[in-house]
Amino acid sequence: MRRVGEAPLPESPRTRSDRATLGRLMPYLWQYKGRVLAAIAFMVGAKLANVGVPLLLKQLVDAMTPPAGGVPALLVVPAGLLLAYGLLRLANSVFNELRELVFAKATHGAARAIALQTFEHLHRLSLRFHLERQTGGMTRDIERGVRGIESMVSFALFNLAATLVEVLLVLFILAHRFDWWFAAITLTALGLYIAYTVWVTEWRIQFRRQANQFDSAAHSKAIDSLLNYETVKYFNNEQFEARRYDQSLEQLRRAQLKARSTLALLNGGQQLIIAIGLVAMLWRATEGVAAGHMTIGDLVMVNAFMLQIYIPLNFLGVIYREIKQNLTDLDKMFTLMDKAQEVADAPGASALAGLAAPTVRFEDVHFAYDPARPILQGLSFEIPAGKTVAVVGPSGAGKSTLSRLLYRFYDIQQGRITIAGQDIRSVTQQSLRRAIGIVPQDTVLFNDTVAYNIAYGRPDASAAEVEQAARAAHIHGFIAAQPKGYDTMVGERGLKLSGGEKQRVAIARTLLKNPPLLIFDEATSALDSANERAIQAELRAVAQGKTALVIAHRLSTVVDVHEILVLEAGRIVERGSHAALLAAGGRYASMWALQQNSE
Repeated sequence: MRRVGEAPLPESPRTRSDRATLGRLMPYLWQYKGRVLAAIAFMVGAKLANVGVPLLLKQLVDAMTPPAGGVPALLVVPAGLLLAYGLLRLANSVFNELRELVFAKATHGAARAIALQTFEHLHRLSLRFHLERQTGGMTRDIERGVRGIESMVSFALFNLAATLVEVLLVLFILAHRFDWWFAAITLTALGLYIAYTVWVTEWRIQFRRQANQFDSAAHSKAIDSLLNYETVKYFNNEQFEARRYDQSLEQLRRAQLKARSTLALLNGGQQLIIAIGLVAMLWRATEGVAAGHMTIGDLVMVNAFMLQIYIPLNFLGVIYREIKQNLTDLDKMFTLMDKAQEVADAPGASALAGLAAPTVRFEDVHFAYDPARPILQGLSFEIPAGKTVAVVGPSGAGKSTLSRLLYRFYDIQQGRITIAGQDIRSVTQQSLRRAIGIVPQDTVLFNDTVAYNIAYGRPDASAAEVEQAARAAHIHGFIAAQPKGYDTMVGERGLKLSGGEKQRVAIARTLLKNPPLLIFDEATSALDSANERAIQAELRAVAQGKTALVIAHRLSTVVDVHEILVLEAGRIVERGSHAALLAAGGRYASMWALQQNSE
């Protein structure tokens, strides 16, 4: 077990190859294949215009060389060459801008589709996953993955591929116009440059991965600490939290320093290879001019070609590193998308039907979150249609587990749970959860208005219906007394409201949902006695004609239900009406006497 403050375990290594990650991305981009092909065409057009510039430059230089006797330069240089030179420069820029304009919809569209699919998949994952997740690190992975799509496509298609196209064009021109030595020198220098860059960058990528890991860890610590602000204050642990955060920041700093120091080695080696290649090319061109089979314009053209090739190659290390890192970030997001859905709809699952007055049955239900610790052991009971059944018992008996199983947040290991005679594993989760309304013991609200949080029970409800639900939950008076009324912000997780106010908002949104099956999990535990009695009366009225499960700690709230189940260690030890259980003088009677004495 990890101790408080101890660093998290390192991330598991990636198993998906870069090619597989790219293959996973391509279908999202290929949805815009017209734009992709147009962007490639514009990219090739830009490179053709770029390669044409040194060719025209050669013509200009040669034209500027006057014959014997000397002629003014303006008469020597044809105006068409100057105009063509300017047009080629302009065409290069125009084609690049058109490429960006056309392809923007594809990259942003792909990023949007992947982000939305990841978001939807995360909502489909089981409660177990969300209880074990680190929210800060997970959101950071999604953020980097979405950002990585756009930058990776830009680097891979518009930098790496564009440079490759230009290199091939230059090699063809050099080999065609001069001897093969020019192409051989260029190709050798490029080969050495690329091999060196890939080798060093592959070695350096580990530091970037470490930096990302520590960045996610620091972000998770910061988010977790800020979300638990009150707990930090309760235990006077501000400095402790700062030390934990600083530990991750220090690890991040060290990884970043390693990445920066090794970058100097990469850049130095690249510049050495470029310098040797340029000197060899210019030496060969100078020999050609001296021998008379090359002109000064040829020398200028060769130099221009080399600069055009090597300037983008200066960034090859950065481009390659970014592509590799973007692939890593994408892979992390795809890994989230690949998380197995522990609770999934059965093939051909139908919608839950017969909900006018559904009967709920637990039939020999066995369940455990962990196989070593069983929670429910052969549980069987029925909630008749339109009746209310209460479950009471000590903490840890498995009471709240019943609501999680009814919602199918987990699947049971043995037995079955039916609603209106249908096994809940055979119906769609969406229809199942649409049929159930819950007032949970621990109410968490969205950081939005009171109206938004109540209307969350039925987002298409009118303002009048929201107010009616608030009145039924005895919270309208409190809301109306606020300066902004129903537009009052509740704060993150509803922390601006008291426990009782949050619980009444939860009751209001469940009343607004108006489902056929209700679950009250300690629904009035945070209320004072007066409000509890008023809301209990309201809840009884709402539950009339509906099937309801009440999970209760205070026995006084369940005295008039159809049946009371006493749960201990995952088994029903007593069952019956309030009066019958008191008369039996068993476990329920003892609990009742204890609570009456304490009150």
